[in-house]
Amino acid sequence: MSLATDSLQADRAELLRICSALTDADWQAPSGCAGWSVKDIVAHLAALYWMVADRTKLPDVTGLATERAQDVYVEQRRSMTPAQVLADYEAVSAAALPALASLDGQTFELPLGDLGTYPAGVVPAAYSFDHYVHLRLDLFAPRGPLGGNPPPSDELRLVPTLDWIVAALPQQNQPALATLPGAIEFEITGPGGRRFAAGSGEQVGRVSVAAQPFVSAITQRGDWSQARVESADPGLAGLLTELKVF
Repeated sequence: MSLATDSLQADRAELLRICSALTDADWQAPSGCAGWSVKDIVAHLAALYWMVADRTKLPDVTGLATERAQDVYVEQRRSMTPAQVLADYEAVSAAALPALASLDGQTFELPLGDLGTYPAGVVPAAYSFDHYVHLRLDLFAPRGPLGGNPPPSDELRLVPTLDWIVAALPQQNQPALATLPGAIEFEITGPGGRRFAAGSGEQVGRVSVAAQPFVSAITQRGDWSQARVESADPGLAGLLTELKVF
């Protein structure tokens, strides 16, 4: 299996553990994802797996943008009880993980609507990214309602999460990056750390930041206050606030 699939297996186990201890009030509490409860987050993650296991189990969202389509999937599941949502997640994730694992190393291109177009082998990293963000940034404090410690933010989880961000950032932010006279170099430190560039042409700026605050900022769940920004272009700091990967 790929690192991304291993990451998904680990976060699946964490989510099942977390949910087994939730009270009825916890399930209904607003999450850090606007408009969604804790139950909605779990329903959303299950719907993502249904996209792999059997898309016919989901509503027809032809023509809708990705984020609106996810709202429709969640709305369809609002009548389910917490126990039903959890059982659905547990079953469909077990069914879908082998299919995701089979994509490891595959290079054929998959168009994913407004998410962009990617080699098939990158898709499991998208699932790892989604689990990383929702479990840590939307369920647990300070943005989410749950107390205690979120699941680990280690190499296992952060490498595939950052793999998706590196692949998706240029495609999902073309208008913003086009306003720059050159490229930005990102230096990500800590677990999963790496350097990569966004934009084209000569380097016009450099952003150095640890992996965890970078994920928060690039998903617009946090700010760039922990980043060191170096650039002669006065517009770079403002541009960073426009960037978003989903």
